[in-house]
Amino acid sequence: MTDPVSRTILLLDIEKYSDRDDVEQAYLRRMLYDITDRTLETAGIDERLRLRADRGDSVMELIDANASVTALLRALLTEVPAQLRAVNRMASSSAQIRLRGVVATGYVAVDEHDGWVGSDLNHACRLLDAQLLRAALRERPDDFALCVSEGVHTGIVRHSHPGIPAEDFHPVTVDSKNGPLRAWLHGPVPQGTEDRSEKGGTPAPGDSGESPAPGAAAAAGPVGPAAPVRPATPPGGVVFNFNGGSPSFGGSLVGGDQHGVSGGQVTGDVHQGGSGGESA
Repeated sequence: MTDPVSRTILLLDIEKYSDRDDVEQAYLRRMLYDITDRTLETAGIDERLRLRADRGDSVMELIDANASVTALLRALLTEVPAQLRAVNRMASSSAQIRLRGVVATGYVAVDEHDGWVGSDLNHACRLLDAQLLRAALRERPDDFALCVSEGVHTGIVRHSHPGIPAEDFHPVTVDSKNGPLRAWLHGPVPQGTEDRSEKGGTPAPGDSGESPAPGAAAAAGPVGPAAPVRPATPPGGVVFNFNGGSPSFGGSLVGGDQHGVSGGQVTGDVHQGGSGGESA
């Protein structure tokens, strides 16, 4: 295995690839390769500066660390949507291609079987497979959803270089088997996904995650000590009140001490009926 080398990691994946037949899949793969090659060429990254791995419905590129990540991001945000529009205009509904993308940086080694090894690469793959990124693509009209790692955001995106507006990226945390991964999603953050945005976090169990309507808190008035809850009495049934009261038998009240529930003796006052007897 080679020593780990710093690389820029680019991942692109076709949405709903497995839903297509063999002929459609072959066409989609050609389109994926064409779009990837044209995007990298637009960014000034030729074949000598990258390694490619084929994953069927996705392509993985290891790009030389000296290549411009800024130019790559700019090309992804402009060239990929433009190419997708051009391709999909002429394609049938079954041949439409939509892509998820991830850009990350990290150290990757190549083993004796030409396999790629590295935790940074694993993290990038987790981002690509995240439900949040899948949901974001479903909501996008331009057929492309992009997520970048924390390192790419810190080094490039947050500086708002021309063609890469920092305000269009939003912080998210992706849950994975390797633990929470912080990343940045280009475009709006979808709601109701398993993953969470940095702003809202994961809703608590039973919580819809929605904010109360404006003025709802004021309309409800000040919050004071909770009043004791008196359980409803079923017809002819028994309810035990654990807030300090006496047990109630179908609307009747038994006061004082009770000894022997079956066949025993009951001492103290017994009031039958909902309104009879003296007040305590």
